[in-house]
Amino acid sequence: MALVPSQVLRVAILLSYCSILCNYKAIEMPSHQTYGGSWKFLTFIDLVIQAVFFGICVLTDLSSLLTRGSGNQEQERQLKKLISLRDWMLAVLAFPVGIFVVAVFWIIYAYDREMIYPKLLDNFIPGWLNHGMHTTVLPFILIEMRTSHHQYPSRTSGLTAICTFAVGYILWVCWVHHVTGMWVYPFLEHIGPGARIIFFGFTTILMNFLYLLGEVLNNYIWDTQKSMEEEKEKPKLE
Repeated sequence: MALVPSQVLRVAILLSYCSILCNYKAIEMPSHQTYGGSWKFLTFIDLVIQAVFFGICVLTDLSSLLTRGSGNQEQERQLKKLISLRDWMLAVLAFPVGIFVVAVFWIIYAYDREMIYPKLLDNFIPGWLNHGMHTTVLPFILIEMRTSHHQYPSRTSGLTAICTFAVGYILWVCWVHHVTGMWVYPFLEHIGPGARIIFFGFTTILMNFLYLLGEVLNNYIWDTQKSMEEEKEKPKLE
């Protein structure tokens, strides 16, 4: 029942997300005390998604170790369900939402940080925590995609799911504005209603694109891996 390096790595990534979430929740920021709390921020939602996803990955690894060689069909059925849930979460939530948060945050930050992450926040959030929320998500999810093959759902169901998430979050942001009179993200205050509609439409399209990118990347990684293994086998067969 020895753990392989990728399984140890998943445990380490899960623990890092738990640490980031605990440190983030311990920060006493004014925005955490207003309507919606931390749950109005996509960054926080994404951290929860990543933590749950890697938690499922670790649980899947443990179940696989315990099931291996047991011959118990019920345990194997449960393991297949866990693997299906893990693969669905990576395809529909962990990859597209995670990459979206990293890409959009740093693009807007580079243009004008006050529009997405005001300098005032430096008094509350240390630099390492900011990178834990907005940077390390990218390498962590790419490492997971590289070390384990994931079966993507049908394209129709996958795109429907990510669209539902995107539209649901947009409606939630609009509802928070309706209740409080304030937009979750500062830059939304500085653009007109038409520009907001265009931005919300763009974010939905971008999330769909990132879902498709994840599917293509997953297939490329594992098709390439399969081709390399077949090339190695050729001399043996000859």
